[in-house]
Amino acid sequence: MSYKIFIHGLESSDKGTKSVFFKQKYPNMVAPHFRGGLPERMEKLGEILSGKTGIRLVGSSLGGLMGTIFTMDNESRVEKLVLLAPAINLMAEIDQFQKKISVPVWIYHGSDDDVIPLGKVEAAARDIFTNLTFQKVEDDHFLHQTFKTIDWDGLLLE
Repeated sequence: MSYKIFIHGLESSDKGTKSVFFKQKYPNMVAPHFRGGLPERMEKLGEILSGKTGIRLVGSSLGGLMGTIFTMDNESRVEKLVLLAPAINLMAEIDQFQKKISVPVWIYHGSDDDVIPLGKVEAAARDIFTNLTFQKVEDDHFLHQTFKTIDWDGLLLE
């Protein structure tokens, strides 16, 4: 059985649109609240996922960066990564060992994203992920037009 988790972005919470959506659609999916800087958030994520396997992780913006870092350190425990406008353009600034990730990864990124630069994210994604599906969509950073149209059952249940 898989363990599903949603990691929200920097200024969101467990009460944000995506967190609420996931908790309603997938009652077994965990959507915790993260606060503080990246080290504090990563520590909490590590505690939540301690001992878990078969992880299907959805990360939005900073949550996408967190999911990527977690997967680099725990790839054998992660089944799938779905990243929404992930802040992986910041990977170069993260002072830790970086390696390729081979688990299946889907990225959805808006062409009108004025928060996280599409070109830098796509370049970083193609460098980091070896099993990547990259979806450039006509949308903004929050993916308001796209988010609910994604085949979540296919990504999270299959």
